[in-house]
Amino acid sequence: MVVVFVLVALLVVTGVVAANWYLWRRLFRDTTRGPGPVRRAGAVLIAGGWLLAVGALVAERAGAPFWLQRTLAWPGFLWLALALYLLLATLATEPLRPLLRRLLPARAPEPAPAPDGQLPAAQAPAHEARTADEPGSTHEPPSAAEPSPAAEPVLGRVPLPAVGTQSGSGRLAVGGAKTAAAGPAEPEAPSAPGRPVPPADVASPSPRDLPSRRLFVSRVVAGGTAAVALGTVGHGTYGVLRGPRVKRVTVPLAKLPLAAHGFRIAVVSDVHLGPVLGRGFAQKVVDTVNATQPDLIAVVGDLVDGSVKDLGPAAAPLAGLRARHGAYFVTGNHEYFSGAEQWVEEVRRLGLHPLENARTELPAFDLAGVNDVRGESEGQGPDFERALGDRDTARACVLLAHQPVQIHEAVRHGVDLQLSGHTHGGQLWPGSLLAAAANPTVAGLERYGDTQLYVSRGAGAWGPPTRVGAPSDITVVQLASKQA
Repeated sequence: MVVVFVLVALLVVTGVVAANWYLWRRLFRDTTRGPGPVRRAGAVLIAGGWLLAVGALVAERAGAPFWLQRTLAWPGFLWLALALYLLLATLATEPLRPLLRRLLPARAPEPAPAPDGQLPAAQAPAHEARTADEPGSTHEPPSAAEPSPAAEPVLGRVPLPAVGTQSGSGRLAVGGAKTAAAGPAEPEAPSAPGRPVPPADVASPSPRDLPSRRLFVSRVVAGGTAAVALGTVGHGTYGVLRGPRVKRVTVPLAKLPLAAHGFRIAVVSDVHLGPVLGRGFAQKVVDTVNATQPDLIAVVGDLVDGSVKDLGPAAAPLAGLRARHGAYFVTGNHEYFSGAEQWVEEVRRLGLHPLENARTELPAFDLAGVNDVRGESEGQGPDFERALGDRDTARACVLLAHQPVQIHEAVRHGVDLQLSGHTHGGQLWPGSLLAAAANPTVAGLERYGDTQLYVSRGAGAWGPPTRVGAPSDITVVQLASKQA
């Protein structure tokens, strides 16, 4: 078992390293001409982002000082979301690269890199060649048989008039010098001895100074990729921070009496108060729930990510929840990371009614709740027999259970409706594919035999305060009697 765990861990680490090297290559190496500050900055950005992300996860689980958790959480968790969408966007643009290179016109190839400290031959300025007339020159004057190399480009650039051509009364001597001027000549600008006079018009940049077609395409694609990833994460983060939206679902129950037709249950799951989402977010949840004027409130787990000591003030607004038949609470898996017993007492102090493998009889139906599966590690796991074993099966029963996988026990015990959360609807697409592999239902209403299961996407977010393709919600489940 240990060997399998080590092998899986090695595969995961190898995959993460390979993915990040690929990102660095596409976003930084392929978009630059050679080693330099941009490539180094890219390596620091990627490595630093992952250090912050790992630090945020470790600090939260280890119960580090809360100020440290908050310092690491925002940049670390947001990097996780950004890295995911940078990777997906970069992979999606791979087919565009050869297509763009084929469509764009050809560009001059890039010059070969010169040794450090030297310029390529094509870029070396001609005026750097020193002549024998320059002060400090120690070179021997070139002989008549061996013309000076510095003079060759000048002669090649300045066209010489034909020998014997006359202009007015002046005759041109060999080499193009005038023997007599026809009229007043324009004064020439003084120049340093031995240096050629620069041309009047500045030449346009050489094609070699422009990026190659491959470099140009890499820069365009990388810029587009970064813009898409940043836009996706920004929009998804805004969706979380603005607060959950209300979703309404009608669920008919065969055993529900006519008098309870239209009974409204506000389902709140996965708030995840912690280093990122704090007291202000809790108040938004409370205000949204109360605005629906529910008959009953069901908080179905994963309320917090941290201890009562750190998050007690953040959870305080929950005392303002209002419903005609009260607010009820069951534990989620994250409560067992945060001190489940202390949180059960805290929510009770705030006015919520914890259902720890227990049941209460309301006028129209039974309301039951079971602990989360994670509680089994602490001897506080779900006990369906205790919660449902002696009930009157002629009455309708609504069960609060954090994880959808608990539906199979609910079916065996004749539950009419189970209300759950846990999945976040996948939270970050394509996380819904992973959530579907681990849960019977990812989001929404489904039927299992005579039992119906409703799974909320949750009000908050865990890890990155970001949702993509899985908007947060508070669901108002309206019960309907088939007698109506």
